[in-house]
Amino acid sequence: MGFQDIQQEVIHRIQTRIWPQGSLLPTETELAEEFGCARATVNRALRELAEQGLIDRKRKSGTRVAEAPVKQARLEISVVRQSIEEMGAAYRYALVHRKVSAAPAWLVSRMALPADARVLHLKCMHFADNRPFQFEERWINIATVPSVEGADFTTTGPNEWLLAEVPFSNAEIAFTAVAADEDLAQFLNVSQGAPLFRLERSTWFQSKPVTFVRMTYHAGYQLFSRY
Repeated sequence: MGFQDIQQEVIHRIQTRIWPQGSLLPTETELAEEFGCARATVNRALRELAEQGLIDRKRKSGTRVAEAPVKQARLEISVVRQSIEEMGAAYRYALVHRKVSAAPAWLVSRMALPADARVLHLKCMHFADNRPFQFEERWINIATVPSVEGADFTTTGPNEWLLAEVPFSNAEIAFTAVAADEDLAQFLNVSQGAPLFRLERSTWFQSKPVTFVRMTYHAGYQLFSRY
């Protein structure tokens, strides 16, 4: 068995939650015995998965499935609840809109979806100390994440749910400034036309489109990243 075969098997076990987030993987020696290969082959497979952010490898403490899988994209895929709580603020979440529909044409083009793709469209608000923090608009590809149709997003946001439900292997991130339209002005408590910071992110799992999200932040928001 080659290192790529081992990678696919590890990803399969993570995706199907045989190895849930935070769980400890068998040792390299144990995996080499199971797969009938050299330990060096296992090491290469796990090393590349760690570089993709799917697993965490630490000397002496072993290898674990990542709690919040991140691609080494120089920017962490964070959970907004955690970001707000780390600021020392009280977090509140509200689901504004939920609808299953055909993917709009612009999304089909952007994510290379089939023309008949179905998506779950969500609009959510995130608050810090009851002040508007982020307005989230998200489309989730049902074919890649079929369990999303039955998911309850009334108490847990889709970002947090997706990180716990399905890993991702690739992401594209874009940053832009937008002028608040009528909806954003209402949700984020600003005047129409006010400049706002927006982050757009597309993610895939093994070339399968997972989700596209627009996250628009409160006036004056600043993004920090550690290297």
